[in-house]
Amino acid sequence: MAVMTTCLWFATQAEEAAEFYCSVFPDSRVVAVDTSPVDTPGPKAGDVLTVEFELDGRPFIALNGGSDPEYTDAISLEIRCADQAEIDHYWNGLLAGGGREVQCGWLIDRFGVRWQVAPQSLYDLWRGEDRESAARAFAVMMDMVKLDVAAIEAAAAGTDA
Repeated sequence: MAVMTTCLWFATQAEEAAEFYCSVFPDSRVVAVDTSPVDTPGPKAGDVLTVEFELDGRPFIALNGGSDPEYTDAISLEIRCADQAEIDHYWNGLLAGGGREVQCGWLIDRFGVRWQVAPQSLYDLWRGEDRESAARAFAVMMDMVKLDVAAIEAAAAGTDA
C-alpha cells in the first residue's frame, strides 16, 4: 500500500528541524537519518541528505537540498486542537527559537514552515446549520493572532467571553 509522506526542504537543517518538530509533537520520533552516497549540489557524499521522522505517528521526511527553500502561505501544515491547552502547547512550541506569529491562527516557525493552529470546534461551528453563529465565530477569528477558543465559542453563542 502506498504511503503519502510530507517532504520538507531545508538548506542544511534537516536533522535540526526533525529533532525540533519531534520535541513539539507527542508520539514522535526520528526514524532514519540517511547520508548522501555521492556529491550533490546540496549535500556532499557522507553528509545528511534526508531525515525520516514521524509526528504523532504521521510520516515526514526532511531533505537537505542545499539552497534555502522559499516557503509561502500556499502550503501550510494544519494542527486541529481539542482545546486551548493544545493550542497553547503547539503555538508556543512551534514559535520557540525564532518563529513569528502571523494572523488567524497562522505562524511561521524558525525554519520558515507555515503552520495553522486551530481548534476543531471552529470547524465544527463552520459546518453547523446555524450560519449566523458560524459567521460570528469566523468574524472574531479573523481579528485574532493566536486563536482563543473561549472567545470564538462566546462569539458563536452571541455572548461575550
